[in-house]
Amino acid sequence: MIMRASRKTQNVRLDDLAGSAQVGAVFVGEAERGKESVHLGKVMRLLHELGIVLQVDVPESVLPTLEKIRQKGVKPVRPRKPSTKLAR
Repeated sequence: MIMRASRKTQNVRLDDLAGSAQVGAVFVGEAERGKESVHLGKVMRLLHELGIVLQVDVPESVLPTLEKIRQKGVKPVRPRKPSTKLAR
């Protein structure tokens, strides 16, 4: 609902938002209506295009572990290998 209200307030058409965020118009409509399973990366692009900042409230008990992980770093995600399965 927030995305739709923001889009309409800015007078941005659904298909224009989809194009600027590089997602499909159907995806934008589903995200605006609160579809339960959506691609988070695409939703983040929509929020960015609309100027909406997403904040996360992390419990204080997590902060020491988070700092250790930041200092140590994390392994980069390896690209997936293409599937060798043949379509039937």
